[in-house]
Amino acid sequence: MYLFSICLLSFFSLFLFSTLVFLLGIYYLLFDYSVFIEWELFSLNGSMVVMTFIFDWMSLMFMSFVMYISSLVIYYSEDYMSGESNMNRFIMIVLMFILSMGFLIISPNLISILLGWDGLGLVSYCLVIYYQNVKSYNAGMLTALSNRIGDVAILISIAWMLNFGSWNYIYYYDYINNSFEMKIITMLIVLAAMTKSAQIPFSSWLPAAMAAPTPVSALVHSSTLVTAGVYLLIRFNPMLNLFNCGWFLLLIGCLTMFMAGLGANFEFDLKKIIALSTLSQLGLMMSILSLGYPILAFFHLLAHALFKALLFMCAGSMIHNLNDSQDIRFMGSIVNFMPLTSVCFNVSSLSLCGLPFLAGFYSKDLILEMVCLSWINCFIFFLFFFSTGLTASYSFRLFYYSMSGDNNFNSSFSFNDKGYYISFGMISLLFIAVFGGSFLSWLIFPIPYMISLPYYLKLLTIIVVFLGSYLGYIISSINFSYDLFSLSLLSFVSFGGSMWFMPFLSTNFISYFPLKYSYNSSKTFDYGWGELFGGQGLYSLFIYMISYIQYWYDSNFKIYLLTFIFWMFIMIPLFFLW
Repeated sequence: MYLFSICLLSFFSLFLFSTLVFLLGIYYLLFDYSVFIEWELFSLNGSMVVMTFIFDWMSLMFMSFVMYISSLVIYYSEDYMSGESNMNRFIMIVLMFILSMGFLIISPNLISILLGWDGLGLVSYCLVIYYQNVKSYNAGMLTALSNRIGDVAILISIAWMLNFGSWNYIYYYDYINNSFEMKIITMLIVLAAMTKSAQIPFSSWLPAAMAAPTPVSALVHSSTLVTAGVYLLIRFNPMLNLFNCGWFLLLIGCLTMFMAGLGANFEFDLKKIIALSTLSQLGLMMSILSLGYPILAFFHLLAHALFKALLFMCAGSMIHNLNDSQDIRFMGSIVNFMPLTSVCFNVSSLSLCGLPFLAGFYSKDLILEMVCLSWINCFIFFLFFFSTGLTASYSFRLFYYSMSGDNNFNSSFSFNDKGYYISFGMISLLFIAVFGGSFLSWLIFPIPYMISLPYYLKLLTIIVVFLGSYLGYIISSINFSYDLFSLSLLSFVSFGGSMWFMPFLSTNFISYFPLKYSYNSSKTFDYGWGELFGGQGLYSLFIYMISYIQYWYDSNFKIYLLTFIFWMFIMIPLFFLW
């Protein structure tokens, strides 16, 4: 009862707080208010270390979405984690994660951003290794080491901003035109955002982080950890425009989107497919942000958080009912056994594809129309639309494997939709995944903008979605056993299915070489010369000297007598005789 009350109390508190914050965010949006709170902690060499919070419509709406999804995830965890002996500890770690994300969202100051940024990294490591096995430990170490690169970049940018006398970067937008320091800081912030939002070449940690419990994945990979880098760059957007970092971010974001979409079409792990779709949407956010549309990127960030959390919850319900099996080849005909989960899963999946009038359509369609309207080359244009087609392709491939055909699980096993907490969490997100996109578009873009495009470009988005959907379904349903498709194109399948060999490169360059080098250094210096001339060497020398002195002290009288006899009867007579 005590553990149940903790879940229930956390759910009600977060839900109530998210409602209040969302209403406040709408008020601030309508009246264009912004509240800036700061107080000085101490002063260091003329630079004030201050705790600052900024409350504007962007931070308040993002905070309300994070808390709303978190409340439902905690409520959902009561059923999903029912066999967990340390439920209290799990809920406390999740609450620490939400607190860290809150610090990051409402901070316009690099020092307080670092507090939330490092808190996210540390708590996410604790959550990834929550199921304590070798696979979880490896995934946690890859996650932690990849994110440390971004943490170091934030630390260096804090050191660079010491030149300005304050760490409130929003004060220096007017100064950045001809400042070399601000150019360095912008490059470091871009690097930090790339690591946290898992852009190429730091992408491999995001699918590996699926070793965490599914409720954590629903929270982390929808609205919190992975979107932190995008949110930081939205805040730093004036610097990106001035220092011409956009072309680099545009290329990286488009390649990430393409790579993740391609990889998801070869993956068979249910959670990893959804993780790769998250990676694809992060690439979309990064690329549209680099084109100079931060509000549009933020709109897609919020819309994506809603349907992606629902998608993870549905996946968790399937995994929970199938005795923790995540392979989609063991699924099939789930719609007959779990109709509610199937409805929620398909609605969120279609929203991800960008089917008209669902939440994902309003942001995705607008993004692609703005891409058609922007000054970009054919390569970037191709990557945008082809990646959108790949999104629809892997979504319908997932639909084919999980919903259609025969059930491939154990014949004696039955599963159903009777989990009350799981069903409540999914239904609560279902309505928002349907209506949230239009509601947000009316709020964020109150004045309708005229996007004038030829009819073939206007319809291209919907055509690509339907073509990709059809292609994914056809490729999955065709039997390739006679042609041995995977074996005939083995090099392409292994290249595309392994995220362009990025996990191998990441584990070797981020984990293996530094750890191997540090091990050799430790063996040579700490356990070698350092021991000989350091602590152990001094210890051995002191032991030898103390034992030698103790020897003289113990045999003091005998040595004195022998010395007296030696001098009196041998040396002194010899001296006189000489």
